[in-house]
Amino acid sequence: MYGPATLMVLTTGDGVDGFTLDPTIGEFVRSHHRIRIPARGRIYSVNEGNFAKWEPGVQRYIRHLRTPDVPTGRPYTARYVGSLVADFHRTLLEGGIYLYPPEASRASGKLRLQYEAAPMAFLAEQAGGRASTGHERIMTIDAATPHARVPLVIGSPDDVAMAEDFIGGRQWRRSG
Repeated sequence: MYGPATLMVLTTGDGVDGFTLDPTIGEFVRSHHRIRIPARGRIYSVNEGNFAKWEPGVQRYIRHLRTPDVPTGRPYTARYVGSLVADFHRTLLEGGIYLYPPEASRASGKLRLQYEAAPMAFLAEQAGGRASTGHERIMTIDAATPHARVPLVIGSPDDVAMAEDFIGGRQWRRSG
């Protein structure tokens, strides 16, 4: 529970719906029908305290998001709760991007593929978004172990595509 309401987001493989707990009847009631992540957002969510530990492409991308540019809607607003569920919920409804990039000491990432990254990726894709490691689509990765870890870049499709370009070195190297 991250606020005054309890919301369950669900997909059965054909779109995403949200159900809010109605405490007066003790049941979940559908409150969000066919959730769609906007193609592009204005918010980014990442733990910037780890900036120095990220690969250069991730650093360039975050600098890019912070750089003012009116035609592209920058700068983006930084919002980071520190909880994947809460941060992704906002991204799901409002668009933008959530990143949990690899760090020098954890090159394979920190989030568990099978019970953190893949379930969120499935929801994102069912709502029209994207989810990636920065290099490959999360939903195509086979877990080598039950607790396999991966980096996560998830959210609006245009924002994730741009992050992948920066991380892959396909975007211009100058910020702003």
